Amino acid sequence: MGEIISGKKLSKEIREQVRLEVEALKVTYNAVPHLAVVLVGSDPASESYVKAKERACIKAGMKSTIILKDESLEEAELLSIIDKLNKDEGVHGVLVQLPLPKHIDENKVIDAIDFKKDVDGFHPLNIAYMHMGREAIYPATPSGIITMLKSTGIELKGKDAIIIGRSNIVGKPAAMLLMKEHCTVQIAHSRTLNLKEKCLQADIIVAAVGRANTVTEDMVKEGAVIIDVGVNRVDGKLVGDVDFDAIKEKASFITPVPGGVGPMTITSLLQNTVKTFKGLVE
Repeated sequence: MGEIISGKKLSKEIREQVRLEVEALKVTYNAVPHLAVVLVGSDPASESYVKAKERACIKAGMKSTIILKDESLEEAELLSIIDKLNKDEGVHGVLVQLPLPKHIDENKVIDAIDFKKDVDGFHPLNIAYMHMGREAIYPATPSGIITMLKSTGIELKGKDAIIIGRSNIVGKPAAMLLMKEHCTVQIAHSRTLNLKEKCLQADIIVAAVGRANTVTEDMVKEGAVIIDVGVNRVDGKLVGDVDFDAIKEKASFITPVPGGVGPMTITSLLQNTVKTFKGLVE
């Protein structure tokens, strides 16, 4: 049976390192990283995620501010809130929880955040710098994926990787970060032909399509590493995009759902907030 990469366990270790770093920053700068999160509307998943971020910040010794706004909030007002947070020297990270109500243009909102405070790593400048191999703030989930892969101790250089999913939040940035680690990367998606054959050639499979059982046991070669980003509810149970029970016997390493990539996303966000803090104060 393959080894399970526990995002829960890894997160705990990294969050403790972050807490110690925050303590040291407090001594040096007499200030701690401050993350401001704006939540528009009352989407239950977003609310729960924002609360989890707040708890993680407080545990790490950071300051956390949540700005809750009604779904009827006008786009101009949201842009004005972002502008104030950008100008506030006491705020080091700004995050607007997505998705937003339909009458608000998400791209305008992402563009409005100061790229130096963009802890989500979604600002076009951060994305461009990442593509150019320059210093940037990387999106949290792809960063967490790389951290998990490195935690296994396997050599990433030269490995064949396939990412199933081409979103701007996970698929595309994960491809860039894997290339940065010298992997050879293919991006597949819902219209990819011969997906099974392509997966069978891969040393690393990152499944990020949001559809249960996208990756089945016959699509995985012996000893492959499986990173499951999917979160799906099937018969009242949370499952990923891969058939975990069948594949865990074949894979050398595999992430569970829940308790895999999820906890690492918030952990990467904490690391990004420390990074933006240092970028602004140093």
